[in-house]
Amino acid sequence: MPVEVVMPKFGLTMQEGTVQQWFKAEGDAVEKGEPLFEVETEKVLYEVEAPASGRVAKLLYAAEAVVPCATVVAVIAVAGEDPAVVAGSYRTLPQRDALAPAAAAHTASPEQRPAATSVPVTPAARKLAKDHGVDLNAVAGSGPGGRITREDVEAVIAGAAAAPVSGAPLRGMRKSIAERMLKSLHSTAQLTICTEADVTAMLARRERVAAEFALTYTDLLIEAVARALRIHRRLNATANADAVQEHDSVDIGVAVALDDGLIVPVIRSADTKSLRQIAAESRQLAERARGGTLSVDEVRGGTFTITNLGTYGIDSFTPILHTPQVAILGIGRISEKPAVHAGQIVPRAMMTLSLTFDHRIVDGAPAAAFLRQVVENLQE
Repeated sequence: MPVEVVMPKFGLTMQEGTVQQWFKAEGDAVEKGEPLFEVETEKVLYEVEAPASGRVAKLLYAAEAVVPCATVVAVIAVAGEDPAVVAGSYRTLPQRDALAPAAAAHTASPEQRPAATSVPVTPAARKLAKDHGVDLNAVAGSGPGGRITREDVEAVIAGAAAAPVSGAPLRGMRKSIAERMLKSLHSTAQLTICTEADVTAMLARRERVAAEFALTYTDLLIEAVARALRIHRRLNATANADAVQEHDSVDIGVAVALDDGLIVPVIRSADTKSLRQIAAESRQLAERARGGTLSVDEVRGGTFTITNLGTYGIDSFTPILHTPQVAILGIGRISEKPAVHAGQIVPRAMMTLSLTFDHRIVDGAPAAAFLRQVVENLQE
């Protein structure tokens, strides 16, 4: 019996996945456990292994196709089976609608297709069209009776050469990020407010704690934000078209930069964890994010997001909401500035915080109160 390969379900909330790329082509031999194709969902990439050994009889979807979970995406012919026969039988199965993307991917190129038309064509025009992959059905003939001449084909070739070359299409994670960012801006009323925090005490605390365990400035910020969200619950919320849900659990997502985009793993119940626990978990999540080994559930369900561009020398910026969350905090660099402290002008470590929130859900005053609470937590 041929073995059907289905789109896997990696998390409880996963409904569909994108076939990012196939590692095998139709007719290729494949061993059980060998990577067969790559799936992208929620900006997480997974390699799906072949469930059996044999030959790839049919790929039902082309790369970049979005496929519902549990849908058959490929068929493997096992030993003793003719891959061609197996592939042919799948034209009559319920998944036949899925054949369209795959068929498009395997359609012969214009150079391989014979040009066919009922309009008269001169021999020279037919040969030129074949050599350049011109579809004669799309050529307007200027000769007697509408006959297509060599000059007509040459005009089409010249027009194609003059057409602007399109840029590389957005693919994979970059495409997912683009779609999400555009949707976020179009579906929410985003407003950003900024303030400056004196983090001299935070730097001193990091030096003391670093003698006990490794941590980053972001870990200290996660702790401060989690404590503030316990008080200002309106910011620890998600919104959809029908309702706003304030969450009891403070699940903070931390943006991690990758070579081709970013990903936001989530620290669950951050308000209940010690600084040591936060530091250990954030380090592990960041390492797995860069290694591409995060699970779907580890990047879903966040209630608030922190994004830090301070390491790139940025003072302030306008972060875009990670919808359906209603707020996101941007962290700028730490720089030494003259400031009034204890009645004197002295050098202090200052950092800019940029809070973007959905003004449909949160007004300016409660957003400012939350940001002030974060600053107070950092200055303690």
